[in-house]
Amino acid sequence: MSDRIFSLIDALESQHSLTLEDYAFLAGNPTEDAMKYAAEKACCSRRNLYGNSVYVRGLIEFTNLCKNNCLYCGIRRSNLHCQRYRLTQDDILSCCETGYHLGFRTFVLQGGEDGYWKDEILIPLIRKIKEKHPDCAVTLSIGERSRESYQRLFDAGADRYLLRHETADQPHYERLHPKEMSFSNRMRCLWDLKEIGYQTGCGFMIGSPFQTPETLAKDLKFIEDFSPDMCGIGPFIPHKDTPFKDQKAGTLKETLWLLSLIRLMLPHVLLPATTALGTIHPSGREMGILSGANVVMPNLSPISVRKKYELYDNKICTGDETAECLGSLQKRLKSIGYTLTADKGDVHRP
Repeated sequence: MSDRIFSLIDALESQHSLTLEDYAFLAGNPTEDAMKYAAEKACCSRRNLYGNSVYVRGLIEFTNLCKNNCLYCGIRRSNLHCQRYRLTQDDILSCCETGYHLGFRTFVLQGGEDGYWKDEILIPLIRKIKEKHPDCAVTLSIGERSRESYQRLFDAGADRYLLRHETADQPHYERLHPKEMSFSNRMRCLWDLKEIGYQTGCGFMIGSPFQTPETLAKDLKFIEDFSPDMCGIGPFIPHKDTPFKDQKAGTLKETLWLLSLIRLMLPHVLLPATTALGTIHPSGREMGILSGANVVMPNLSPISVRKKYELYDNKICTGDETAECLGSLQKRLKSIGYTLTADKGDVHRP
């Protein structure tokens, strides 16, 4: 078995493609030796395009209102224990101003699917951010919208869009989401974003309920075919106020393994070491970088609302000042031989 694992890692590094069967085999067999081997190769692959730089993004969680009822999410519509909030445009601009002076050159506006944020409100906001900070990128992560809406936001100046596909297996998707949500619409959104010209990101949870090596193989094959600019993966962590509250969390081991495999598949990809990874292990983000990741996303949201944007339980960094969190990250990354960069961090395709 070990010979097959190592030969598949080599094939993924050289060909950037495997069969569904081979992806399933790798997904289900993260041995210690194979993980070390894959991580070394992943870091080498990333270093060829990005050196030892880690891009920093300023995350602004601007609303936790959401029309959706995803079974895994702490801000799902049916969670009556969630304290709802919505930042004002001035709040968001203030977050950007603070972030800019701290060295951030990408702002990620992330929120639930909140019907208040129609195009006529978002477009002036995006334009103001770009006018005040023309050397910065604006990333949106606000869920499913029409192609026309995506186009208007892109024309207003939005550079990037993050939309996790969550799973590339339709029956699995339907077990994670309510009936009113559509797998085909999620995929339509992703292809629309890419065709419009956004730097587009997809992604999924590691260890989500009902996930198998076969569903993971479909995720990896979709990512291979879609070739995103960004890919956000992190461990599933249950939330106490969701139907999945008693489900087992995803593991550090599985997440690090898949980070390395995705890096080998897509050397160019911008790959975050997520807050969720830092939540399940104190050194999770550093371990993510050492497995092939090259992005971190400190929180620029006002401290007063951070605990309210709780997608999963025990989220870290909800009470830290941004400058304090950034300084801590700089020291921790320096200790493993990496540096945070103020560059806005566009994708480097070979």
